[in-house]
Amino acid sequence: MITTDLVPGSPGWLDLGTPDVRATAAFYGAVLGWEYESMGEGEDMEGGIFRKDGKTVAGLGKLTEEGARSAWMIYYCVTDADATTRAVERAGGTVRVAPMDLGEWGRAAQYSDPSGGQFAAWQPGEDTGVELMGRPGSLSWTELYTSDAAAAKEFYGGVFGWRFSDMELPGGEGTYSLITPAGSPEERMQGGIMELRSEDLALANGRPYWHPVFDVLDCDAAVAKVGENGGDVQMGPEDAEGVGRLAVCLDPSNADFVVLTPASG
Repeated sequence: MITTDLVPGSPGWLDLGTPDVRATAAFYGAVLGWEYESMGEGEDMEGGIFRKDGKTVAGLGKLTEEGARSAWMIYYCVTDADATTRAVERAGGTVRVAPMDLGEWGRAAQYSDPSGGQFAAWQPGEDTGVELMGRPGSLSWTELYTSDAAAAKEFYGGVFGWRFSDMELPGGEGTYSLITPAGSPEERMQGGIMELRSEDLALANGRPYWHPVFDVLDCDAAVAKVGENGGDVQMGPEDAEGVGRLAVCLDPSNADFVVLTPASG
């Protein structure tokens, strides 16, 4: 499970770039019960922080990159962002944003894997990053959709030292690769890699993409809120044996995420 102890290779931060900050803040407030705290003033909000029960759960910012789609960016904790950048380059990835200092928050960089999947690294400073994980209304899992799971495992294993364990999906629907940070026990599994056909990756024009899974108390109620507030549902709600009830959703700007009510016990 994901926790907030900032183990290297585990998620420590996530944020969303959107063309409409105000509308997006309202959407996630309705669906996940988040409160939004703007970092600016006036009508032209450029970004801010989402909180749940007073604890930071994510960031939100104005989408400014030319031609970019609205999407969640997941930052994985590292001890040295510059060393991680060199590892990304050695493994065939691309540096999208070189390591930069972000004051007390730490040091961060953004990358693309060799197939185009975007992700980020965060070297924590004094800031603790996300303050709530693995609880209702917060990040509980991260997931990569890719057309080449073997290549993804080789790349991310080399960059972050992740360990992988494969499980067969019910009904012969393929293999799901579970991710555990280096040196951590299996109960610290934090995400998975799912291989899909290139044509099933249309959301990112055939490229791989990461998305967050958010824990919710009632998957069906959350999905209803998605529809009522201008979002859409790509899959579900449906029950996944041993996992829980889940749905793959889109917010009004087509950023994808998953809501999951974990299986009891």
